[in-house]
Amino acid sequence: MSWTVLLLGAYGLFGTRIAQRLARQNGWRLLLAGRDASRAQALAVRCRADPDCLAELVPVLVDAHTAGFAALLQRERPQLVIHCAGPFQQQGYAIAQACLEAGAHYVDLADGRDYVLGFGPALDALARKYDRLAVTGASTVPGLSAAVVDQCRGEFSRLDGIDIGISPGNRTERGLATVAAILSYVGRPLPWREHARPVAVYGWQALQRHVYATPVGPRWLAACDVPDLALFEPRYGPLQHLRFRAGLELKHLHFGLWLLSWLVRAGLVRDLARHAPTLKRLSEWFARDGSEQGAMHVALSGVGNSGSAHERCWEIIARDGDGPQIPATAAVVVAIKLARGELAVRGALPCIGLFTLAECLRSLQPYAIETRLR
Repeated sequence: MSWTVLLLGAYGLFGTRIAQRLARQNGWRLLLAGRDASRAQALAVRCRADPDCLAELVPVLVDAHTAGFAALLQRERPQLVIHCAGPFQQQGYAIAQACLEAGAHYVDLADGRDYVLGFGPALDALARKYDRLAVTGASTVPGLSAAVVDQCRGEFSRLDGIDIGISPGNRTERGLATVAAILSYVGRPLPWREHARPVAVYGWQALQRHVYATPVGPRWLAACDVPDLALFEPRYGPLQHLRFRAGLELKHLHFGLWLLSWLVRAGLVRDLARHAPTLKRLSEWFARDGSEQGAMHVALSGVGNSGSAHERCWEIIARDGDGPQIPATAAVVVAIKLARGELAVRGALPCIGLFTLAECLRSLQPYAIETRLR
């Protein structure tokens, strides 16, 4: 199978993992693109060292926000572009537009609620014009989280509530884009749903302690902004409640960010995301503390098919630092299904309903990752 994929932000936290996994596809040509030629070249060397590497790997120097990007698309003619260079909260849709106009399918890993919501209205007509698929949010949320709800939804005659939480291990690698994305909503109002009505909570507040299965155990979680908060009510509603939280393994880091959220909420700090490089460096002082074990849960509640109250809590546990493989999986699965001709849908849409939970977990089988339903 001849299939050319351009991977933007290829040597980043998630781009690296996507590149390593797609490099095992026979007959593929991967363009490993970014603004640092030496890092792109180093990634190509790492991928080629894998005995299962079958793809042709081409390091590419490009800034996707310049005219050189359009020239690259015209020269290389990729069938698919995967955009991993976040954060997406402040990005527009020019990159996706350029990809579609060049005849390429497009996938990104955006987790910014406003970005994901505006994606379809901005690009759907263009994607259909060129008979291409443009996907946003090909990550843990809403890609994996929606697949979990879709899998369990059939057990409920009425679904009333969805609670989602994520807590990575402290020793797990963290990317600057991910840190900046989190800081962008800390202390700012978020649209949760409580008692069948929309309510505002504030980023990194609404604290909760959740006990995961071993080896993760108890973790503190706090309110976060994700596309699910806007996408799940229309898809699964009407819902009594809809909540999303995330947390840091180390309590002093978690509650330190909670204190900063109050400074933002009080107006004493205007833009915490501007301080992402500094705060990331500070967090790395504690990089040897904690563990490499992370977890995610999706808890559903409502009325079961028997007519009685019913609850399900699905968990995924990542060990040995393999947690970042989870956000990388949706893009990998979508890319392979597109290449095989298994995705006939066209247009611009969030990453919901494009793969099953089983397909996602099958892609994760080589890693130290397990799931539980309780």
